[in-house]
Amino acid sequence: MSLQVCVMTPERIFWNGQSDEIILPTNTGEMGVLKNHAPIITGLDVGAMLIRTDKGWTSVAIMGGFGIVGQNRVILLVNEAESAETINADQAEEDFTNAKEKLEQAQSTKQRVEANTQFKRAKARYQVVKNLAKAS
Repeated sequence: MSLQVCVMTPERIFWNGQSDEIILPTNTGEMGVLKNHAPIITGLDVGAMLIRTDKGWTSVAIMGGFGIVGQNRVILLVNEAESAETINADQAEEDFTNAKEKLEQAQSTKQRVEANTQFKRAKARYQVVKNLAKAS
């Protein structure tokens, strides 16, 4: 293992451990982090984060925040985080479908912004449970 990764929410330390690689959903797209990555502070988008350890890949839904990378440490301060094991797969799929429909039907700017936020959250949760199903 080469990276020390800590994922913190306002309520608790969600995940803290060693990792070989992580992939983060940033505001400008996905960003991979390996050992000796250049120091950076980045905004995190709502999406699925991937953590690779010696046990394989773990997928986590994060709901935005900030990431700090430097000296083989990654500190993620996120609004919320959920692992696949705590997400009901059927509910996640239903929420994703409903959020997609709401986004397509949104008329006003306010409706589109709210629907887009719901869609991104539902999509992140759905991606995480789909990643778990693929890994099984």
